Amino acid sequence: MTSRLRELSDATRALEATLRQGGGAEKAARQHKQGKLTARERVTQLMDADSPFLEIGLLVAHDRYDGQAPAAGVVTGIVMVAGRECVVVANDATVKAGSWWPETITKILRAQELAMRCHIPILYLVDSAGVNLPYQGGVFPGQYGASRIFYYNSLMRRYLHVPQIAAVMGQCVAGGAYLPALSDVILMVKGTSFMGLGGPNLVKGATGQTIDGETLGGAITHTEISGVAHYAVDNDVDCIRQLRELVARLPAAPPTRQALAEPLPPAEPPEHLYDVLPHDHRMSYDMHAVLRCVLDGGVIDEFQSHLAKEIICGDARIEGMPVGVIANQRGLIKGRAGEKPRFGGIIYAESAEKTAYFIDRCNRQGLPLLFVQDVSGFMVGAEAEHEGIIRAGARFVEAMATATVPKLVLTVNHASGAGYYAMAGQGFDPDFIFSWPTGRMAVMEGESAVQAVHGPSIQAAKAAGGPVSADVADSMAEMREDYEHQLDARYAGARGYIDAIVYPEDTRAALAMALRSALQNPGPHLGPFVLPTRLGVSE
Repeated sequence: MTSRLRELSDATRALEATLRQGGGAEKAARQHKQGKLTARERVTQLMDADSPFLEIGLLVAHDRYDGQAPAAGVVTGIVMVAGRECVVVANDATVKAGSWWPETITKILRAQELAMRCHIPILYLVDSAGVNLPYQGGVFPGQYGASRIFYYNSLMRRYLHVPQIAAVMGQCVAGGAYLPALSDVILMVKGTSFMGLGGPNLVKGATGQTIDGETLGGAITHTEISGVAHYAVDNDVDCIRQLRELVARLPAAPPTRQALAEPLPPAEPPEHLYDVLPHDHRMSYDMHAVLRCVLDGGVIDEFQSHLAKEIICGDARIEGMPVGVIANQRGLIKGRAGEKPRFGGIIYAESAEKTAYFIDRCNRQGLPLLFVQDVSGFMVGAEAEHEGIIRAGARFVEAMATATVPKLVLTVNHASGAGYYAMAGQGFDPDFIFSWPTGRMAVMEGESAVQAVHGPSIQAAKAAGGPVSADVADSMAEMREDYEHQLDARYAGARGYIDAIVYPEDTRAALAMALRSALQNPGPHLGPFVLPTRLGVSE
């Protein structure tokens, strides 16, 4: 039997391959005919050879707009440029001329938050016709509308001193022109780029003046007349070369305070992970087998290993970088002598207290945290309540929420209930959040929801010795179907609940790149950014 993880991985890869085609071969050919590279070609030329690309938000909006907005029309992620991690934002002009859908704003803001959170450069490859006007209601207004992009621009430039470099490689019109204008350096490509608050048609309608785009806002105009831009280059290839040179000139990233070690390969090949997770997501497996395929040497020095075994806490390394690991063990957990077994994936009062203490200890020592989620929730019932599960759970949540070290999240299976929150759910602003294709994120599983909603009807039918009514049966089936759809990791990816779906063989590299990026900011890691204490003064 093919493993569930392999089946879902194959399906997700197929979807991602389609999304990476953007607007399709015909639109890409049109870009080439104009003398322009596509967004993904630009990113490929920008990044160091043979370096990984940690793409963020590829699946965003894939199931909306009848499939007309692949990747929401913008490529975002972390790349290596001149030997250092950088955030890249590249408008995909093959998708509705690179115009901004509501989810485009979401992706750009997330990319900017990563740059601010990690204190790493951000590079904008601009080629956009501006707001997608039929959807302006989800783009223009609101606290997290397009204006927040410029708010983040301004904070990075004035207070955080995060390098921002913009390469205008196509259209850049209306309010979108403020994105490069609020960057540190602007490059423009002769003959193919345009930057202006209004294009020639708008100028004609507003003023009656007839003027061509190159004269109005081309590369020569903005580097030799207005002075808005700083470099005029001949073509996309020269633009990328100049961009790489500008990054290479930036001051080196500050050395990390972590005690780094020589990287070691994991104890077992990552490909073994496909056989670790059971085909049925409800069945048990050994989380240690997962960790052996991800951690340096497969080694974790467990913290209180004989207590609360349903949660694994311990010290480990990923590519030589130290990290505190918190992972949910699955299966039936044997307790101490005289104690009842515990259910893996459930958080008990003792495991909550153990984990809270471990988080506090890692935070005091400046060790980043990796949460490996396969959690169904907190324990319920009289015994759990009498043990103070609410107080212990609150202690766990508070320790996690207030930790000022980097937090990385990997969902391998369940991410349900308040357990999802305690294990650094998205609402608690982890630095990065990834999922395997098997990740299932919801308040509860579908069958549990059916029992919660239709339990009385089911019990009544059972007492009467017959089936539930047709209406109830239909409602139950519909609820199961809805939950199964919404529990899919692709659903979470489409809504930005996770940064990316990663595959078992790529997990270690993705975590390492995220960790290296996060460690460039000595902290505190609270929220998307923290302003210096004395505003306007570099720390």
